[in-house]
Amino acid sequence: MTEVVTFGETMALIKADTPGPLAHVRGMSLGIGGAESNFAIALARLGTSVTWVGRVGHDSFGDLVLREIGAEGVRVVCARDEQAPTGLMIKERRTDELLRVWYYRAGSAGSRLSPADIPVDVVSGSRLLHVTGITPGLSASAAEATFAAVEIASAAGVTVSFDLNYRAKLWGPEQAAAVFRSLVERADVVFAGEDEAALVVGAAEASLQAQRLADLGPAEVVIKRGRDGALALVDGVCHQRPAVPIRAVDTVGAGDAFVAGYVAELLAGLGPAARLDTAVRVGAFACLVTGDWEGLPRRDELNLLEATEPVSR
Repeated sequence: MTEVVTFGETMALIKADTPGPLAHVRGMSLGIGGAESNFAIALARLGTSVTWVGRVGHDSFGDLVLREIGAEGVRVVCARDEQAPTGLMIKERRTDELLRVWYYRAGSAGSRLSPADIPVDVVSGSRLLHVTGITPGLSASAAEATFAAVEIASAAGVTVSFDLNYRAKLWGPEQAAAVFRSLVERADVVFAGEDEAALVVGAAEASLQAQRLADLGPAEVVIKRGRDGALALVDGVCHQRPAVPIRAVDTVGAGDAFVAGYVAELLAGLGPAARLDTAVRVGAFACLVTGDWEGLPRRDELNLLEATEPVSR
C-alpha cells in the first residue's frame, strides 16, 4: 500500500517560452500542472510512496497527464471520462517578473470528480490523505468527493492533511471560507498562506492565525509566508524558519512543494524544525525553473542550495 494518497484535477499546461503579451508570443511549450499532482511528484522525488487519484478526458491531454505523473514514480488511479475533456491551463509571462495564469476547466473531466472515484481501500490503507481547497471549489460533486475521502480516512485512523489553496477564479471568499472551516475542523494537519488563513480566522499576525486555526481542531498548523519563510504550531509550540534566499523564476507550485517537504519529514518521524527546513528547501527549488514541478529536488539534492561552487564534478 501507499503511504500518501491525494486527489484532484491535473490539467494540460501551455506556457509561453518568452516574456510578453500572449498575443505576440510565437513559441509555447506543453506540459501538465495541478496542485495535488505537484505535491505527489514532490513526495515521490523525496522517496515517499504516493498515489494520485484523478479524472481526465479520453483525449491526448489526458494521455499526457497520466504519462507524466506515472513516469515520476507516482501510483496513478484515474478514471477516463468519455463525456468531458481534460482541463487546460495557460501561463502568460507578461514580463520577466509578472506571470498570469488562465484556466479552462469549466465542465472538465476533473471537475466531474465524485465520491465514486475515491478508492476506499487505497485511502484507508494509507498513512496520510492530503486534500486541497481547490478540489471542492470545482463542483458540487468534487466537494462531495473531498468530504467523502476525509470521512474514509478519519474512520480508518489515517492522518488528514489539508492545504487551503484558495483560488478566487473558482469561487468567492465567503463560499470558500465556509467549506474551508469545515475541512479545517476535520483535518489533523493544516497548511495556509496568511491571506488564506484570514478567510477562516481573520487577518492577524501569523502566529495568532495559527493558534486560531488550531483552536478549530487540527493538531498541527503551518503558515506559509513566502519570502518571510514559514511557521508551524505543533503541540502548542511555535516553530519558525526563514525562507531560503533565491532568485525566483516561477513561483507557481512552490506552495505544493513546500507542503510535500513538510509531509515527507512528518511521515519520517522528524521534528517540526526539520520538517520546516526541508519544506522551505523543496519550495525554493520549485521556484528556480519555469514549470510547476519540473525543478523539484530529489532528497540527495536538498543541500545544493548551499553549494559554493557553481559546477559539481
